Formats: sequence, C-alpha cells, structure tokens
Amino acid sequence: TFPYLVDETQEVARAYRAACTPDFFLFDGAQKLVYRGQMDDSRPGSEIPVTGRDLRQALDAVLEGRPVPAEQKPSLGCNIKWKAGNEPEYFTS
Repeated sequence: TFPYLVDETQEVARAYRAACTPDFFLFDGAQKLVYRGQMDDSRPGSEIPVTGRDLRQALDAVLEGRPVPAEQKPSLGCNIKWKAGNEPEYFTS
C-alpha cells in the first residue's frame, strides 16, 4: 500500500504548481521535495517502452540514502482541468 491524494479542491495542485497529469513529486524521509519530474521518456504513440526509469532512479536514490539525480525532466501530459474560477495565476489557457 502507499499513500495517495484525491485533491477535490485542487488546493494541493495549486500549492505545488502542478501543471499536468501525471506530475510526480517525491519526498525524502524528512518530507523534503527531492524529485519532481517525468516517469520516463515514453510518450503515447512514441513506441518508447514504459519503464519508469527516471522515477525509479529517484526512488532508488532516496531509499539508498544517495542524492537524487540533479537532472529532472518535467512531466508531459494532459493539462489539469481546473474547476471554473480555480485557475492558478501560473495557468495559461
């Protein structure tokens, strides 16, 4: 099992400046954000296999007490569907 969040009010998405789904946020044992980025280089229709490589490398580093790789590619995906009047200032339509 693992914790997950249903963000009905979209407050958490706004607080972390989330922009798309999926957008991965990894915290270390001290609850410090150490990774924000893509799962891997796969994209729909790209024929690149889904491996989870980037996220797995970050997870392994945290679990082994090593620094997370400095290069973190941003997630690419569908934009967040903001509720009317809930669009954050960083959102551009």
